[in-house]
Amino acid sequence: MHLAIGQIWQETNTLNPVATTRADFESMGVLRGADVLREMRGVNELGGALAEIETWPNPVQLSGLVRLPAWPSGLISRETCDWIVGEVFTAVERLDAVDGVLLALHGAMAADGCPDVEGAVLTGVRERIGEGVPLVASLDLHALVTPAMVAAADALVLYHCAPHIDVFETGGRAARVLRRILAGAQPVTAYQRVPCVLPPENADTQAEEGASPGFKRSLIDLETAPSILSAGIATVQPWMDIPDLGSAVIVVTDGDEATAADECRRLADSLWRQRESYLPELIDIEPAVRAAHQTPGLVVLSDAADATTSGAAGDSVWLLEEILKYDWDRGALVTLVAPELVAAAQCGGCGAEMDVELGGRRDNRFGKTITGRVTVERLFESQFVLNGHIGKNMPIDMGGSAVLRMGTVAIVATTLSGPHFAPELFQAAGFDPFNADLLVAKSPCGFRAVYQNHAAAMYSVRAPGCAPSDFWNYQFQQRPQPLWPWESIDDFAPAPQLFSRARHLS
Repeated sequence: MHLAIGQIWQETNTLNPVATTRADFESMGVLRGADVLREMRGVNELGGALAEIETWPNPVQLSGLVRLPAWPSGLISRETCDWIVGEVFTAVERLDAVDGVLLALHGAMAADGCPDVEGAVLTGVRERIGEGVPLVASLDLHALVTPAMVAAADALVLYHCAPHIDVFETGGRAARVLRRILAGAQPVTAYQRVPCVLPPENADTQAEEGASPGFKRSLIDLETAPSILSAGIATVQPWMDIPDLGSAVIVVTDGDEATAADECRRLADSLWRQRESYLPELIDIEPAVRAAHQTPGLVVLSDAADATTSGAAGDSVWLLEEILKYDWDRGALVTLVAPELVAAAQCGGCGAEMDVELGGRRDNRFGKTITGRVTVERLFESQFVLNGHIGKNMPIDMGGSAVLRMGTVAIVATTLSGPHFAPELFQAAGFDPFNADLLVAKSPCGFRAVYQNHAAAMYSVRAPGCAPSDFWNYQFQQRPQPLWPWESIDDFAPAPQLFSRARHLS
């Protein structure tokens, strides 16, 4: 048996004015051919798939296609999109006869002129491998699942967890689905678009109660049924101003159209009825910082609007401006994506004092700039291995970095974007993040996986930015209408579409 695997991963935020280019993919680590198999062993979805395939009783010949990852950011440039699809299609065309293809995708990639990059990739791969070869793809829980994606793939397999602590396991689930199809399963997918976009703050599947943990349990239970190959709810990346924006539910069965449609309809109806429970409670900047200063122990402020995990620019200083008004006994930790500041700090060296402008360079739509005097406390390389939300054994390199001191506030400035919530980042900078008075996490929900057992309090802050929690108060020009919560909708009734590949595999 001959299988091919590969990955294309980036989450697009069209509100971010910083375009995603080929350099962003290359800086995170492009892999081709055998390097995909060697370097991704034990890492994220591909690592989970490889680990699962190694348990199969019969030997499998594996071919690596290509791995093209970029950190979440702005719209992918047209040239970069052409390069992405060209890399994937060329890798597929070079294959000898193949029995199955497994791709690890994000599901929310949008490019200039191509709002559904994954749909284009899956359609092109299908054209090249033929109708009879199984094609399975894993997706992020915040994927924008489109009919083109469903029509091209035999099965789509989504994360079940937010924070995304099941990326490795999702790769294993995808490989098991592929194995069942290779053994004769006849995949039928029921697909339902749900006309709502849900904020991620209250989507914590690790919570003790709420809609999101209930959906996770329901999906896991469904996948234990013999006739069901995969079930998923995609609550979509909210900051994509594109025509097909909306949530989706998919249920894939082994030839059982009735069960696929019934379960998809049930999940979609339940998601719709519970949509308002996803609306977050936000606290304004001034009371949030004041509450943090008055609370003993670590307080984590979620600056979701500048969340680098949501594709924001990472150089907002709206919270920093307020934080600088206070003294912090055990210090406050704030991050910035600021390559020009890092370069200046490297030029000045440790101990140098500099008058600087902070913020508003990358996000020139919603950001602001403040000025101040900083001391270069430390220079370091932001290199570490990420485990937890979105990562398992995932190498991260955000380039040259600097700790800039402003009184009792430490600003961790990096050259490149990355997980600007991760304790590993602060540890690489020389801090114990769990021992600070205040930590700003540029993440709407994922940070909870690592801080909830350490923090005395956590607050979701309302602030301007490219990934606002109250996105419905922002102008979107291309989104469909009506779409909740921008508009009220009274008459939604799920009617799933059915996609069958059984006729190709019989």
